[in-house]
Parts: sequence; C-alpha cells; structure tokens
Amino acid sequence: MDLVQIQFAIDDPEAADAIVEQLLSERLVACGQRTGPMVSRFWWRGSIEWADEWLVVLKTRADLRDQVIGAVLDLHPYETPEVVALAIAASGPGYLDWVAEVTADASR
Repeated sequence: MDLVQIQFAIDDPEAADAIVEQLLSERLVACGQRTGPMVSRFWWRGSIEWADEWLVVLKTRADLRDQVIGAVLDLHPYETPEVVALAIAASGPGYLDWVAEVTADASR
C-alpha cells in the first residue's frame, strides 16, 4: 500500500480544523496536523501579497488522493487554494497498517 501526504495552507485556523474534522469523519484521512501561523508571500492578481496562514498536513492512502484533494477544494474558502500531494517514500510497517485500518471504511 502506498501513502501520500496532502497539504494545504489556509488563513483561518478554525476553518482548517473543520476541514480536517470532516475528512476524519469520512475516514478519508488517518490524521491531520495544523502548524503555524506562518507568513506566506505570493503573487496574486499581478501583485505580491502576504498573509498569515496555517499549514495543514494530512496522511492517507494513495488511492484516496484525488478524493481528498477534491474534498479539500470543496471545503476550502480560497478561490485558488494550494493543495498538493506528496508521495511518502517509506514508513514503518506499523504506521502503514494503522493508516490502512483507519481509512478502510472511507466514504465513497
């Protein structure tokens, strides 16, 4: 079984927690962490902007990647949110088993 880490940035910690809670309740992710605040600087509509944001990191099975990304995009308040998935190259076997067990009943 392959795992992925999906991350997104958001400017509202309560909204971040609500997204994670929804994904957990649907068993689409095994866990999610929120870190921050951090300062993000980015181009938006022709100018350089900045925002205080929180980074959310999610772990799930690779076969749920597109479903998790879609759910985050549906729930995220930004017009164009950063949502990226990274392959997890290796993990301890106990962690792999735990993620598989927790997400076995993912909402489809």
